[in-house]
Amino acid sequence: MTRGWLLTRSEAAGASSGSEASPALDARLADLDADDALGGALLVEGAVGDVTVDVTHSSLNFKDALAFNGNRGVARISPLVPGIDVVGIVTESHHPRWRAGDRVLLNGAGAGETRHGGLAERAVLDGGTLVAVPASLSNARAAAVGTAGFTAMMAVLALEKHGVPDGDVLVTGASGGLGSYSVALLAASGRRVVAATGSRDHVDALRALGAAEVIDRSELDRESKPLESQRWAAAVDAVGGRSLATVLATTAPNGAVVACGNASSPDLPTTVMPFILRGVALLGANSTAAPLAVREHAWGRLGADLEPSMIDSLTRWVDLESAADAAAELLSGAVRGRVGVTIE
Repeated sequence: MTRGWLLTRSEAAGASSGSEASPALDARLADLDADDALGGALLVEGAVGDVTVDVTHSSLNFKDALAFNGNRGVARISPLVPGIDVVGIVTESHHPRWRAGDRVLLNGAGAGETRHGGLAERAVLDGGTLVAVPASLSNARAAAVGTAGFTAMMAVLALEKHGVPDGDVLVTGASGGLGSYSVALLAASGRRVVAATGSRDHVDALRALGAAEVIDRSELDRESKPLESQRWAAAVDAVGGRSLATVLATTAPNGAVVACGNASSPDLPTTVMPFILRGVALLGANSTAAPLAVREHAWGRLGADLEPSMIDSLTRWVDLESAADAAAELLSGAVRGRVGVTIE
């Protein structure tokens, strides 16, 4: 018996042109070996699956919450085992990089979107996308870091590669998982970090992560001019929309902004002025399609740079049975930090 969440949508639901929502979604915790919809096959037809993993832990990300809500832009196949984060132990391998007993992890690479993911007791994965769990991290802490921490580290690496002037570094969406890890990682690297959040209840927690200053997100989520007073040497933006436009308008010459989320909006109502008059760079961080070398480098840094106690402080844990309820809570914006899922 292999327990796991199974999302199945009606073929008629959301079929109108351009619709990403599927109101008729069946989300249930099932025996994946016996379920008729899945037929016991944990590998989507056409996908590479040369490593079988006993999943010990996963986590919930905004994408997972969207999948549980029937978003067709995330849940691209039906039926689907959700979960873009997978951490576990190899039980069988036909890939030269892995053998039984290895501790491995996966963030994205189609998991929980175009192939079955980590919210199940077993997963069949592409060995070419897996990364060894850093020796300094337990499986639980690796899952707690998950895609949120991995994306945050990609943003930090992008800023380091670009090079930014001295000055404050802004993190938007700072109360979320990606934002919280961005604050911690940037502060650990020696930058003065300003955290933007919509909840004053999170101020003390953000300061504990290393934020030197906490501002209300309303200072950014507004109509902005093409250029405004210079304030930020760099920024990590997890929300998009008007906030990102304001961040670009207030970034200092030769600064850089990493866009890595759209919690507010995918739109960007800006002009070319920050780019052509101040030389501001707008960078991207795509954790889903990151090459293996980037994944390994980022996780090497995460294992070295993160304090275990900090990871623990950011994470609350739920069991596999409670994943759907926790996903709904995440989608409502009521979650600070990370939600880990214990599966073993």
